[in-house]
Amino acid sequence: MSDSNSSNNLVVPQAKAAMEQFKMEAASEVGVTLNKGYNGDLTSRQAGSIGGQMVKKMIQKYEQDIANSQQG
Repeated sequence: MSDSNSSNNLVVPQAKAAMEQFKMEAASEVGVTLNKGYNGDLTSRQAGSIGGQMVKKMIQKYEQDIANSQQG
């Protein structure tokens, strides 16, 4: 499968390093150790925990942004 067909492509490719850091932070918060590069040995539960934590943090950020924009 080529990268152009992947659903993992970033909308803003320049954000790749920041997204990797975000993923590492989320993994740490849920107690999962990620390696730089390949992490195909993660269980589905571990990968889901990381993704869930990332979504939770994104929703919190969005809610904060909405609250801050309504204060002005």
